[in-house]
Amino acid sequence: MNEERMELSESKIRVLNRDVIKYIAMLTMFLNHFSHVFLERGTLLQEICEDLGYFTAITMCYFLVEGYEYTRSKKKYAIRLLIFAIISQIPFKLAFDFGNFNMLFTLFFCFLILVAMEKIQNKVLQTIVVVLLVLVTAFCDWPFMAAVFTILFANNKDSHKKMIVSYIFAFVFFTFFNTTNYIFRPELSTAEAILHGAISAIPLLVSGFVILFMYNGKRAEWGRNFSKWFFYAFYPGHLLVLWLIKNFMM
Repeated sequence: MNEERMELSESKIRVLNRDVIKYIAMLTMFLNHFSHVFLERGTLLQEICEDLGYFTAITMCYFLVEGYEYTRSKKKYAIRLLIFAIISQIPFKLAFDFGNFNMLFTLFFCFLILVAMEKIQNKVLQTIVVVLLVLVTAFCDWPFMAAVFTILFANNKDSHKKMIVSYIFAFVFFTFFNTTNYIFRPELSTAEAILHGAISAIPLLVSGFVILFMYNGKRAEWGRNFSKWFFYAFYPGHLLVLWLIKNFMM
């Protein structure tokens, strides 16, 4: 009886479909990128907007794993990722002037990791290929982390409890990773750097709650084709708009 009540209670909050969650992820990504382009580093508003954006990458890693499993053509999926990654590179460089490759390249390599995990039967060879692909992401946005999240989700997607553990691990991993960015700030003590790192990782836990407890496993009933292409086009499009506003309209 208790299990039935828990399932009924949980089903009542599973009100978000895949497209709604992706639109939320687009918004948080925009806030992160807006903070990098327009806001002064280290201010409270800048750090809030930046941290909110961390919801996006781990959410997209989850949907990459899900999409890999359900897509009709893995080849077309990979080609779409690669084409939009190439298209996005110039807007990415213009907006941020970073030396690395954009997030769509990261997701493309994460996709290749999923291919290697599925297709390469020899475990030694599979491990070598996966490790090499993880290392390649060092030259991309969200280095290492997105690849690790993808592997976690791919291995644990069939177990709700293991997925909860995966998100907790992702929180700890990202806290450690981001703390290293704060710890070298002279104005912060070690304790303050760790606190900043942990706070910045909270959106990863929010992603886990949304995905594991609020996601109903469905797509939107309306505008499916529009949403599919919007999610690809939004990435280079909003980067270009941010750059244009910064350089020609301010």
